[in-house]
Amino acid sequence: MSDAVIVGAVRTPVGRRKGSLAGVHPVDLSAHVLRTLTERTGIDPAQVDDVFWGCVSQVGEQSWNIARNAILAAGWPESVPGTTLDRQCGSSQQALHFAAATVLSGQADLVVAGGVESMTRVPMGSSVVGGLPFSAAILDRYRGVEGVAEDDPLPFSQGVGAELIARRWRLSRTQLDEFALASHEKAAAAQDAGAFDAELAPVGLAEGGTVTADEGIRRDTSLAKLAELPTPFRADGVVTAGSASQISDGAAALAVTTAEWAGRHGLRPLARVHTAVVCADDPVAMLTAPIPATAKALRRAGLGIEEIGVYEVNEAFAPVPLAWLAETEADPERLNPRGGAIALGHPLGGSGARIMTTMLAHMRDENIRYGLQTMCEGGGMANTTIVELL
Repeated sequence: MSDAVIVGAVRTPVGRRKGSLAGVHPVDLSAHVLRTLTERTGIDPAQVDDVFWGCVSQVGEQSWNIARNAILAAGWPESVPGTTLDRQCGSSQQALHFAAATVLSGQADLVVAGGVESMTRVPMGSSVVGGLPFSAAILDRYRGVEGVAEDDPLPFSQGVGAELIARRWRLSRTQLDEFALASHEKAAAAQDAGAFDAELAPVGLAEGGTVTADEGIRRDTSLAKLAELPTPFRADGVVTAGSASQISDGAAALAVTTAEWAGRHGLRPLARVHTAVVCADDPVAMLTAPIPATAKALRRAGLGIEEIGVYEVNEAFAPVPLAWLAETEADPERLNPRGGAIALGHPLGGSGARIMTTMLAHMRDENIRYGLQTMCEGGGMANTTIVELL
């Protein structure tokens, strides 16, 4: 059987909410990484069979199939199709899974997977327009469950879920703040060392200037400053804005094909998609599914957690990777070595591809054979991807 391989990976710098990328239309942000991907790999855009693009808030500027609009804005041939998908925070990681399955099945030779979110221009929750996403059947099923706000039109809260996880795994406010601080410190060290440079596609701005670096890293934060932040989800809680992912703008793209097709066209694979799974868990706690998804992926891969050289567990909230560490008994030194979403940001639909791009660069730099990426998702789901360096 052939291998699905990644032959290119690129991302924009991640902009803070209302930061430097606030003036860039999400279609143009997407188009930018598409163009950069083909420029750096030498791929002819006419060879792309399809584009799978993750985006969560598909309304306004991110509506009307942003994948197709990005293709046209990139100046690619009109013959290239695209489709937009939503698996919440894991949308572009799922795009990678679909791309790998598509080329392996022979339905396509070359697929681009990625995603975007401009959370400044299209705020989170904007797609809840004209009707609620939860029917009476769902509300009746979870009525009375701790963590479900029955008097709220959106009764399931990721923040409350993070608090439930912190309580279940007995994670203290200090532990969460220490994890958050470490994320900023690792990201700052990586940025200073130029570790992100090769994966970034700097974004030129219409008003002049270029965005060349991730904006979310807080170099001046400290445990004392983090300790001053309020706990918005529970009065007696431990989760704060400082131990949560940042609202961000950004996009990322990956080129996926088979090893045979890559060889015939002179493309050098970065890694093969070794194993790709998706899993679901409790939708109220919502953020625990990376734990069973990781176990499922390792079983299918025939690997032990100790054989994985780097783990990228999305830092939606600090309790998520900390609970994951407790359950998997993974080496904390291998977790998010260049920082995570607490420091770098979390542009929802683009985060899966952003994280994969960063992990691949780290694997290449450190000659790591196996990397594992997992992402908690709205509704209590998670994707896990294991890649092997080539």
